[in-house]
Amino acid sequence: MGIKRNRIVVKVGTSTLTNDLGNSNLRGMEELSMALADIQNMGNEVILVSSGAIAVGANKMHLKEKPKEMRMKQAAAAVGQCENMFLYDKFFGYYDKTVAQILLNADDIKEEVKKENLANTFEALLEQNIIPIVNENDSVSYTEIESDEKLFGDNDMLSAVVAVLCGADKLVILSDIDGFFDKDPRLYKDATLISRIEDINEDTYKLAGGAGSRRGTGGMRTKLQAADLATSQGIDVIVTNGKNPHCLYDIVNGKKTGTLFVARK
Repeated sequence: MGIKRNRIVVKVGTSTLTNDLGNSNLRGMEELSMALADIQNMGNEVILVSSGAIAVGANKMHLKEKPKEMRMKQAAAAVGQCENMFLYDKFFGYYDKTVAQILLNADDIKEEVKKENLANTFEALLEQNIIPIVNENDSVSYTEIESDEKLFGDNDMLSAVVAVLCGADKLVILSDIDGFFDKDPRLYKDATLISRIEDINEDTYKLAGGAGSRRGTGGMRTKLQAADLATSQGIDVIVTNGKNPHCLYDIVNGKKTGTLFVARK
C-alpha cells in the first residue's frame, strides 16, 4: 500500500501577501511558496487560494488609496492578478514547481456543467503535480467585488467552496491573527485562543465579531462561515497565522496550531 496523499487547500489573504505600505510581501510569499512546495514533496496535493489582486494592483498602478469605483477596482484586479502570478511562478519555480491560475466567478459553481468541468480541471492539474492558484475573477465579475448577489462573500468562503469541490481533506485559512479567540485579541489582552471547536453554533458566531484587517475584506466571521461549510462536508479546517507559513509543517504532521474546526462527518 502506498502513502495516503492528503489533499490540502490553503487560503492566504491580502494582509499576508502585502505589507503595511501596500507593497507585495516578497519574503512572506517566498516562504509560503517554499512551504507548499515542500509539503507537496511529502506526497500531498496542494491547492492555493490567494487574495490580494486589488490591493497589489492598486499599488502597482500608483494609486494613493484602494479604489472605490467599480471600473477602477476591476482594473486594479487585472493588474494585480498579473503581478501575483508572476511572483508565484517565480518563487514556486525556485523549488521546481509548476503553477496554474484558475479564476472563478459564481456561475462556475452554480451551473452544473461548468462546475463539473472545473472539478475535472483541478483533477487534471493535481494528477500532473501542478499547484493550482485560485482567485475570484474580479476583473470580469462585479458580483464578487460588491453586490448583494455575492456567492463567495470573500476568499474565505471561496476557499471552502474550492475545498468541497475538490474533495479536500483539510482547509487551512491563513489569517493575520493566531486563530479563533474568545474575544478580539487586538482589543483585549486577556483574549484566549480556542484551540479546538467541534460544533459551530450561534454562540460561536457571537464570538466572531466584525471585520478583519484594513487591507483585506475578510474578518473572523467570514472564516467561521467558511469553516461551517467545509466541516459540514467532512473537511477539517484550521485557522492560523499566515505570518509564519512554517506552521503548515505542523498541520500536515498533525501537531496543534491555531484553531482546529473538526469535520462533522
